[in-house]
Amino acid sequence: MSNKQTDETLIGQIDKILFEENGFFIAVLKSGDKISGTYFESSVSHLMDSAITLKGRWEEHKKYGKSFKFEHIKVNQNQLFFFLNRIVKGFTKKLTTDLIEHFGNEKLVEILDNDIEKLLEFKGIKEKKLKQIQSSWKKFRSMRNIGEFLAPYDVSAALLTTIATAMRDVEDPCAKIKNNPYILTSIKQIGFKRADELALKMGVKKEDENRIASAMDFVLLSYCEQQGNSCVKKSVLFHELDELLTFSDKTHIYESILIEMVANQSIVLMKNDRVSPARLYNAEKFLYDDFKTRAKRDSGGFVENLDEFLKTNKLLLGDEQKEAVVAINNGTSILFLVGYAGTGKSTTSKSILTLLSTKYDDKEIIACALSGIASQRIADTTGFESATIQSLLVKFEDRDKFPYAVVLIDEASMINSTLFAKLAVKIDKNAILIIVGDDAQLPPIGAGNVLSDVLTLDLCPTVKLTKIYRQSEDKAITLIANDIRIAQVPEYRKAYEDFEFIDVNIENYHYLKNQLSNDELRDLREANSEAIVAEMLHKVLEHIEKARYRLKNREIKEYLNYFQVITPMKNGTLGSNNLNTILQEYFNPNPKKFVKNGDSEFRLMDKVVHTKNENMNSWSAEGYKNGEDSAQRRIFNGMSGLLFKIDEDDEQAFVFYPNEDVVVVYEFEELKSHLMLSYALTIHKVQGMEYDIVVMPMSFTHFIMHNTKLIYTAITRAKHKCIVIGESGAFESGCKKFEITRRDTVLLEL
Repeated sequence: MSNKQTDETLIGQIDKILFEENGFFIAVLKSGDKISGTYFESSVSHLMDSAITLKGRWEEHKKYGKSFKFEHIKVNQNQLFFFLNRIVKGFTKKLTTDLIEHFGNEKLVEILDNDIEKLLEFKGIKEKKLKQIQSSWKKFRSMRNIGEFLAPYDVSAALLTTIATAMRDVEDPCAKIKNNPYILTSIKQIGFKRADELALKMGVKKEDENRIASAMDFVLLSYCEQQGNSCVKKSVLFHELDELLTFSDKTHIYESILIEMVANQSIVLMKNDRVSPARLYNAEKFLYDDFKTRAKRDSGGFVENLDEFLKTNKLLLGDEQKEAVVAINNGTSILFLVGYAGTGKSTTSKSILTLLSTKYDDKEIIACALSGIASQRIADTTGFESATIQSLLVKFEDRDKFPYAVVLIDEASMINSTLFAKLAVKIDKNAILIIVGDDAQLPPIGAGNVLSDVLTLDLCPTVKLTKIYRQSEDKAITLIANDIRIAQVPEYRKAYEDFEFIDVNIENYHYLKNQLSNDELRDLREANSEAIVAEMLHKVLEHIEKARYRLKNREIKEYLNYFQVITPMKNGTLGSNNLNTILQEYFNPNPKKFVKNGDSEFRLMDKVVHTKNENMNSWSAEGYKNGEDSAQRRIFNGMSGLLFKIDEDDEQAFVFYPNEDVVVVYEFEELKSHLMLSYALTIHKVQGMEYDIVVMPMSFTHFIMHNTKLIYTAITRAKHKCIVIGESGAFESGCKKFEITRRDTVLLEL
């Protein structure tokens, strides 16, 4: 029997929304009736207090009791008034009423579509307001059209918003999606899986060529990015395709589609039956050729008497450090300067740049690094101009080459192949290039391992710094880190000024392990994790006043880089997600404003981190202060900032990133996907960063992540003090777990 016969109509007004995720929501009407269903046309919160008509049927819900499950929802007021006032940014109630009264519904829609400048004749609408209305209306219109087209395929409101926003400037997006739903994979937040789910609902056959080609692209690139490889064996690619598409014995189809993709140059087939996404192959092939060419070039040298020069400039160098300066003075045009923590990379860099400044003007010399903080550090220690890699690329995007004769790249272990190639292609072929890094740190996020590969292949002149320069007897961070680097347990229990280990162990754990059930053991581990959190909070309380003092004095950069909890994983009691929720209550307990977004809450004056590489509307700090127009800038995953303004009327939040000197605006609906709290961060997120005080939990619950590179990277983030809290056994075993990064790369294949 069809459900349609049992459909009922319910009319009411929404009083309270109990639950909402991706457009599905459960709410209570003013009458007390519970309702549930999906709303597509905007954020569910816009329905609050609205009078609505629902069509559906009553059901029993085991958690929420009797509720009305609706199939259709209609807002019982002038539909246009509702959408303009609630959804399209820039329309107040009064303005909406006046416009509808003046033009009528149809005429107003026509004006909004085709002649929006006409609204400037209306009192209360200026250029800035008009721009806001125009972009919001465009987004809303495309959302409605695409919403109607995709409604039969069960698309969530969140996905609908993503598609409509991304395709708002595309002509006839519905026809294009219908023709090939896999074009959706080019949208940032939509991977193959989401596009595929929709395509299959739309009737695409499982062996459709578009489907398999899209899957091949997705599998190859995501496998490379996740594993850090820039090429994979063909057999691995085909196996991963089988897993994704639940096929078996389709090699013949894969082979023919691979041939097509090689022909249209989206995939490169290499020797040893390896395949590489074209952009990764091209990046590493360029670096290979570029480094080899630069290594052959002789710059002609700089000073006749180097010892005299070093003495005159008060540059005191050890033998290894001097070797690097000698190489540059002898005409080396590209030098890899590799050194572990405390070996004097900065001192050596300063000496090299000072030597080069005998021939080149200071304006022709630039240092750069991936993170703003590393860039600032190199400027402070060398005295030469420094910038983030990104700001350099943006500043000179209209030029073929940077206007510099000397480029020093710091923290090179963090830079993946694609970004390294983007940077190298801009450096003049006659420039002198110094690449500084520490290959004991974690490899880059993303594909490739350029620094490590160059060392393995001996592609370029290289100097390795190994001698540690200890500041004083009671400072041990560099010594402890370097013991860990060679998989040796350091003397971590002594009293040091800059390192402290606080034991929070489970008493008699090995005996209990054999006596207790799995559930009892899990409870014991959980109790120990909570004891570690409690101990961490003692450290928070010790330092919170100094942190607040910095914030109160508007020392934003100093506040953000003062006290940082870092942890190996995201999930669990000791993961960054849970620790952020706890630490937010300590660092920012009574905000003047906040934005609730699902289960996360962003508060005014929260410490946050950006989580995507994406172009965003932003300003320089100066430009924002002066009320200039925003511009699109590339904002990077891992940038650390302060949420300093919440505009409830425009539903926007503003974040200042002091290390990059940039202000970024976020729509409320972007907060969850683009930002996270940063009171606690994973170790991968803090590569290249430096904090006054670092606190890190150490527990067997994170054992899978523990290794020498991870712990070395974590400890060397601390400038003044590193505090490790937890299980000594977990720390010692992690220090012995030697990690060699093995990545399949195009560079190694070449």
